Amino acid sequence: MSEEIWAALGATSLEEVRRRAAVIDAITEITPVEVDGAERFAWNDCGGQSAVWYFTPDKQALLLTFDHETDLNLYAEEDYSVQEALYGGVPENLVALVRNRPENYESLNLVDAGTGASIHYAGGVFWFDGERWAQAEGFLEHCRREDLDPLSESGFEYCVGHYRFGEEFTPEAIVEERAADGWYEDDDAKRAEALAEIREIFARLG
Repeated sequence: MSEEIWAALGATSLEEVRRRAAVIDAITEITPVEVDGAERFAWNDCGGQSAVWYFTPDKQALLLTFDHETDLNLYAEEDYSVQEALYGGVPENLVALVRNRPENYESLNLVDAGTGASIHYAGGVFWFDGERWAQAEGFLEHCRREDLDPLSESGFEYCVGHYRFGEEFTPEAIVEERAADGWYEDDDAKRAEALAEIREIFARLG
């Protein structure tokens, strides 16, 4: 499934990717943030998994995923150099969006004990160059060295699956998926209220 979602992300226009990121950000009740002119949107499950998106004015993007239960949880190892290396191959203007920045719920900092430099942790590092999505070279090299599957160990499927790339992205589809996961405890009133709230978000964000 991870490969299918990766392919679907690549087949989705950046404008639509940004729209979905903004919608899920609002549904998750996370406040969007501007970082050096780039827009930051995020999702988390309140349990240690997250997806963070940055969209720049020049049509580049950075996507970070994190699953605290995988071997790509470098925050647990407190190794700044390994985490920094995962960003290898990503343009510096994108890495600068997560370097020496205040930490937040989705992105805590790993700090270099020698220099005090910091960088946001991430299990998966993906970026868009204006034409296509790529997996960061440093991220892939680390996975090859440690014999890890990049998409599964980064939590990509779980963290990005909520954006429904390659699937219908409507308030009804989102509520149906949540209902299947037991969100509303078979309470029709709760489900109807949630649908109304999500429809309002869609209407507001386009």
